[in-house]
Amino acid sequence: MKQEHVFKALADASRRRILKLLQKGSMTAGELAGRFDFSAPTVSHHLASLKEAELVRAERRGQNIVYSLNTTVLEDVSRFVMDLLELRERGKK
Repeated sequence: MKQEHVFKALADASRRRILKLLQKGSMTAGELAGRFDFSAPTVSHHLASLKEAELVRAERRGQNIVYSLNTTVLEDVSRFVMDLLELRERGKK
């Protein structure tokens, strides 16, 4: 996991919304695009950023590519953020 890719991906509200949608289960790019007011290429761009950050996995199923959360990386990010918060709290004492 490259932290700069993760935080860049998480900085965008649309990408966070995609992650939220994927919490409910795997979806194709077309299914995700149907939930947004922007074009399919824009959704593909967001998915590429999320894949680069390893926040989502892509699996070919027939003619579709199905996207799902990579919970391992999300857990790593959560631990990293919690460690930062703990350090911050220690610094206040």
